[in-house]
Amino acid sequence: MNPLKGEIFCFNKPYTWTSFDVVSYVRNILIRRLKEVNPAIKKLKVGHAGTLDPLATGVLIVCTGKATKRIDELQAHTKEYIATLKFGATTPSFDKETEEDAVYPTAHITKELLEDVLKKFVGAIEQVPPAFSAVKVNGKRAYELARKGEDVSLKTKTLVIDEIEIIGYESPENVKIRVVCSKGTYIRALARDIGQAIGSGAYLTDLVRTRIGDYKIENCLDVKEFADYLSGQTIDIEE
Repeated sequence: MNPLKGEIFCFNKPYTWTSFDVVSYVRNILIRRLKEVNPAIKKLKVGHAGTLDPLATGVLIVCTGKATKRIDELQAHTKEYIATLKFGATTPSFDKETEEDAVYPTAHITKELLEDVLKKFVGAIEQVPPAFSAVKVNGKRAYELARKGEDVSLKTKTLVIDEIEIIGYESPENVKIRVVCSKGTYIRALARDIGQAIGSGAYLTDLVRTRIGDYKIENCLDVKEFADYLSGQTIDIEE
């Protein structure tokens, strides 16, 4: 293994961790191992390919060294998510980060109606990103402004939903869907838009990214076991 020359790791991001938390944690462990080989090594370039919200879990690709040049390529791959939606209410962040701010009727919602509504979201669609997102507004992250209570106006973007299907329906308060989509898709915003389309608010109660391209969740490393994983690897420092 050669972190300096470039490695690509696939982690299952823990709940409440930011994507940067994972990058920082991995960088610190790798630098510690590299310094065991050469104490003069002080830094290592590490980055991730595709942000996951703190309340989401699942596939997070982390690149090191010269492999960070592949981040744009990896981010462009198709992604798959399993999302759990609650209809009948909304939150400002479109997930559980913020409290419910409105409630709506759900008596009209059936699995059959939802299946018909979801068909409208397959293909190229227009989406406005959430105010609670990493999109930059005048040099600042949108979520920084939103958390201060400031109004955030974001531009509509075009994206592609390849597949969307219901994989679990207990009630309008507990609906699970699978989504296969392009880079830049905000599943929280998709939940908002589906809720509006069906005539009721909706927000995410759970989100798991199960795939980025050929990187699948079943093959991911556990971040907290990364140090143990490295202990079984031979570290090379030739660039």
